[in-house]
This record gives sequence, structure tokens and C-alpha cells, in this order.
Amino acid sequence: MGTLLADSNEAMRCEYISAILHASLYIVKRITEKEITLAPQLEVVGEENTGRVDYAVKALEELICITEGRLYQVVMGFAQNLVQCESALQVNKKRKADTAFGEDFDYIYGIVTTATDCIRFTESALKEGSEEEKELFRNVKRVIEVVVGLLKDRVDVDKEPAMKKQRVQEYFEKK
Repeated sequence: MGTLLADSNEAMRCEYISAILHASLYIVKRITEKEITLAPQLEVVGEENTGRVDYAVKALEELICITEGRLYQVVMGFAQNLVQCESALQVNKKRKADTAFGEDFDYIYGIVTTATDCIRFTESALKEGSEEEKELFRNVKRVIEVVVGLLKDRVDVDKEPAMKKQRVQEYFEKK
């Protein structure tokens, strides 16, 4: 595919992000046996905001994760992702009349990435057994583990709702 440089175009970054997300979804599907899908460039229509998200992960029709890819202005990407997640929560609430915990417990994960900071791919990583190849594998594995953990947590929310609600409440009480 080539080297992903800081000035790479958006299409190249999207290829890297897409590959990581697809691999993560595949793993989560195998672990949970639940149907989840990746929806690139999904239009999310909230009460106050409407717009396309780079990637949305859905369990059935429920949005569970919104991913934003940014080359520059990552802080703006966080703000944009927050607004996208809020709109996605509004979409989820419209789809279901009542949730397991009422309106105050529904949550969605947001991911903002540059696609370059954690994983660096260079031609030298193509050499089998090289240190660059090993580093690439480690970094890809680390990123996929985090994404899988988030998605698995969100997909399995119905398995142990009382325990999950208690953990979340304890977290907020500590703050």
C-alpha cells in the first residue's frame, strides 16, 4: 500500500482505518456471535445536529461506535466526534421506546484517529522477520485490542446490565 506519511491523502488514511475496523469487527463477531456492521460515511440525523460520520459501527440498527479520522486538528476531531456521538445517541433513542436503564444509561463509544500516530507502515516492514515488521505487528495488535475491547463491551451491554450500571455509577461517584 505504501508509506502512510503525515501529509497522506484522506483516501489512504481511510484504507488503513477501514482495515483496522473490519478486523476488529470480525474478532468481535467471533467472540460474541452477534451481528455488527460497519457503515462508512453514514448520515446521522440528531435533534440538533446532522452530518456524515466517517465510520459508524452498528449492532442491528443501534449505533454503538462512531469513528472520526483526522489528519490535522485532532482536538477539533474530538469535539466533532462528541457532537457526532450525541447525535447518534439521539438516533438510538428514537429507535427504541425504552432502554434497560432508562434514558440516563445509554452510551456510545467515540474514536478519533490520525491513522499514523500508533501504526507506522514502511517498506522495510515488508521484510519477513525484520524489527520493523515485528513493531508493526505489535502496534496493529495493540490498536485492534483496544477497539475490540470497546466494541465487545458495548455489544455485551445486555448480558450483565445490572452489574454494568453499577460499575458506571461507581465510576461517576469517584469523580
